Amino acid sequence: MAVTHLLLLLLLLFFSIAYPSHQQHISTVDLSALIAIKSRLADLPRSNFFSSWTPASPDPCSTFSGVTCALQPSSPTTGPPLLRVISLSLGTGLADSPGLIGSLSPALSSLSALTQLILYPGIVSGPIPPQLGSLKSLRVISLTNNRLTGPIPDSLSTLPNLHTLDLSHNHLSGSLPPALTKLPNLKVLVLASNRLSAELPPVSTQLLHLDLKQNGFSGQLPLLPPSLRYFSVSENLLTGTLDPIVLLSELIYLDLSMNRFVGPVPESLIRCTLSTLLLQRNNLSGGIPRPSRAVDYEEGSMVDLSHNLLSGELSPVLAGVEMLFLNNNRLIGIVPAEYVDSVYRGSMKTLYLQHNYFTGFPLRPGSIFPGSPAVCLSYNCVVPPIGLATCPLSAGVQLLRPAYQCENLKNGNINE
Repeated sequence: MAVTHLLLLLLLLFFSIAYPSHQQHISTVDLSALIAIKSRLADLPRSNFFSSWTPASPDPCSTFSGVTCALQPSSPTTGPPLLRVISLSLGTGLADSPGLIGSLSPALSSLSALTQLILYPGIVSGPIPPQLGSLKSLRVISLTNNRLTGPIPDSLSTLPNLHTLDLSHNHLSGSLPPALTKLPNLKVLVLASNRLSAELPPVSTQLLHLDLKQNGFSGQLPLLPPSLRYFSVSENLLTGTLDPIVLLSELIYLDLSMNRFVGPVPESLIRCTLSTLLLQRNNLSGGIPRPSRAVDYEEGSMVDLSHNLLSGELSPVLAGVEMLFLNNNRLIGIVPAEYVDSVYRGSMKTLYLQHNYFTGFPLRPGSIFPGSPAVCLSYNCVVPPIGLATCPLSAGVQLLRPAYQCENLKNGNINE
């Protein structure tokens, strides 16, 4: 510790000599903080991020990698304006750089003008310093793809200007602080791939992007803001119906897959503006929604309703989707001609219907089925036509359901 203090004193002396009084120079408080931050971190082998952080650097604001400064006004009693650190990026973010190791220093809170804090992928561990809550100018915090542990500090809920918080791909645990989802300026919240749990609090801030996938959240969906455009809670333990989603008219991307949701698929989710709808591997039931008019999906659209308990006949409403997954349900009847036509035109590039109870697939007489789309109709109550062999390995090798199951279907029963 004494060596660190001596080094700091020597550096401060160096900068007081290197910068004449008429020149703008970095705040000694910020310089001290940068040295303390570096003392807790190090480059992994083949990473050289800190190579420019040397005492010989004449101007940390222009030579220290990842440091951006701006001139901050001062009062007559504090002397001339000083350069303060406004953005700090730790690591290079380059694909060939393994990043940093170590832990985050509480000295980050001394960078009082900081508006952006970024930690690029590495193996930085330990907790997120709760002292970050004192940096009221912070707008962006991105600490992704490391090994940070412990809870999300409650103090982050006191940052009035926070716009983006990304703590994804770490080992964070505990619950989502309720006050965090009330921050007035928060627009992007990404906590995916952690070990967070408990029930989700209501979200009253006007978020645009909320990503909570791959955690252990339980309970039902909370109240959500109608401003949401991207929402993912895939691979959690959520239950209940999809009713809270009905009023989210701005959604473009929705992923509720791999949970325990029940009930019907709301008709309001079948719309062209919601170009990605992922509801697979739940316990949803009822039929495919039948909106009053056809839906004209755009290029790149995807709807995945596979591995549920959906039943009844298939309506033509999803024939405009580019990638459609309806496999592993309890759908019956003849596949509507609109789907076959979409495959012929090439507008539908994937159509998975395997493991249902379909009894017909109306190919055009004498037409040659295109070879590029992926269409799978195996394990239904109809022999798949020639050319429909592009099934995934998970579809198995059986082309037909057992005869007794299809016979039960004729009697109005589905019994596997």
